[in-house]
Amino acid sequence: MNLAPLTQRFVLHFGEMGSRWGINRTVGQIYALLYVSPRALNADEIGEALSFSRSNVSMGLKELESWNLVRLQHLPGDRREYFQAPDDVWAIFRTLAEERRKREIDPTLSMLRDALMEQPSVGDDIHAQARMKQMHDLIELMTGWLADVQKMDSATLVSLMKMGAKVQRLLEAKDKVANTVRSGFAGRAKPVQNESGSRDGHTTDSSATKA
Repeated sequence: MNLAPLTQRFVLHFGEMGSRWGINRTVGQIYALLYVSPRALNADEIGEALSFSRSNVSMGLKELESWNLVRLQHLPGDRREYFQAPDDVWAIFRTLAEERRKREIDPTLSMLRDALMEQPSVGDDIHAQARMKQMHDLIELMTGWLADVQKMDSATLVSLMKMGAKVQRLLEAKDKVANTVRSGFAGRAKPVQNESGSRDGHTTDSSATKA
């Protein structure tokens, strides 16, 4: 199985970038090949296309399966296992985000929560805990946003991404409206008692109430 020039360039680039994303070159190239392949591939085809040993292909596929980034398929009359990347690129994004959250963010949040439960008595630790609180709040805010994003369908995600700076303008407009409303309430005149003891223009003269 020979790779076409454009496919080969894409696969090689993913292998080079793999280490920067926390995966090795083999895994990066296998995933890139499956992503652009028009059909599911078996381990022998992957090894032939990338000049990898069967053991390297097997380990790479297991790593991708642990990330939920490949689907296992079986073809009628064929006992071999075939692998394919999800068709929806947004599904891939959601899967990557969820897996990275579980592997990298959740352990950090757990550590920070434990640290915030402590009662430091040393000045340096008090300062450190305050900084940890800021980090904890930021990560929780981001993970909450990510959880909301995970619930969106692909079409909604595309629309959200395309909004870009419009989101900022919308938030700014919302703040202006809120400030105007608050100013309006604050500017309302309170009932003022005049020299004759009347409020809001109503006399309180006792003679006016006599029969």
